[in-house]
Amino acid sequence: MTTRLSLRDVGFYVRGRINSGLSRLLNGRRRHHDLTPIPVDQVVRGPRDPRALVALLEARPNDAREAAVAMYLTARGVPFARHRFRTFEGGGENFSVDVGGGDRLLVLVAHHDAVPGSPGANDNAAAVGILLHLLERVRVPPALRVRFLFTAAEELGYLGAREYVKAMRREPIAGVISLELCGIGDSLAVWDAGENTPFLARVRAGLEARGLRADETYHQVGRIPVFGSDHRAFAAAGIPAYGLTMVPTAEADALRQFVFSPVRSALRQLVRRPAPFDTYHTPGDAGATIQPAALATVTGALESIVAEVR
Repeated sequence: MTTRLSLRDVGFYVRGRINSGLSRLLNGRRRHHDLTPIPVDQVVRGPRDPRALVALLEARPNDAREAAVAMYLTARGVPFARHRFRTFEGGGENFSVDVGGGDRLLVLVAHHDAVPGSPGANDNAAAVGILLHLLERVRVPPALRVRFLFTAAEELGYLGAREYVKAMRREPIAGVISLELCGIGDSLAVWDAGENTPFLARVRAGLEARGLRADETYHQVGRIPVFGSDHRAFAAAGIPAYGLTMVPTAEADALRQFVFSPVRSALRQLVRRPAPFDTYHTPGDAGATIQPAALATVTGALESIVAEVR
């Protein structure tokens, strides 16, 4: 499918180019990874916990990552919808799975692509593994439907999500959460959440029902410059939408400086960047760095959020 270019698309396109340039600046001295991906059929036959499912995408080129998601859903007998797109910026295929029969829709997003040269474990195989695991076990309230959306080309200025938003039919959407960098850390961050909304209140209620504490084990963060994720395509359409990320508490101060002043921080921290950005968009973003406890925290948080959304 080919769509027209809007001024908003131009903005996202430019943002994508800025992110690519920043990644090159940060990673100019790093070598390509030498990891060999595990065969997809071996992953499909193996355990279905999020940590094991990181291997579904890790170290594969983007066309193979995309194909692996479709192969996994097919092998598991999970019905899913396909949304293929093509623009001057690039192309790809999004996949979605709806769970539950309610009219109210909650969208959970994880992009399946990675930047070239990176194994893409934390960015973003960990998030894909969480959603693939969750979609077969989540309990959805009767009035709710949860859409698990696996997007292509997030690294191109959220291109897959943008094209998906243009094509999706009008539905009563409660809100959107995009998972990004969910495999390293001990504290959750809900970001691009500068203004309180009814949906954000339900998200916070879900986190607190899980035993997480505001400003201790989870944090509400305002809009982050430069860095972003697929939820911004939905937010641009007027839909409440936030990013969800795991961060190490010990790196909180360094992370705050880094994400709010990324270019200056990049120049100052070429030798060391705070986790999880020390491996972000680099050959070091490997499955060996993924922490099962972080994956479990996100999985449990999403289960609680689903239970709270109205």
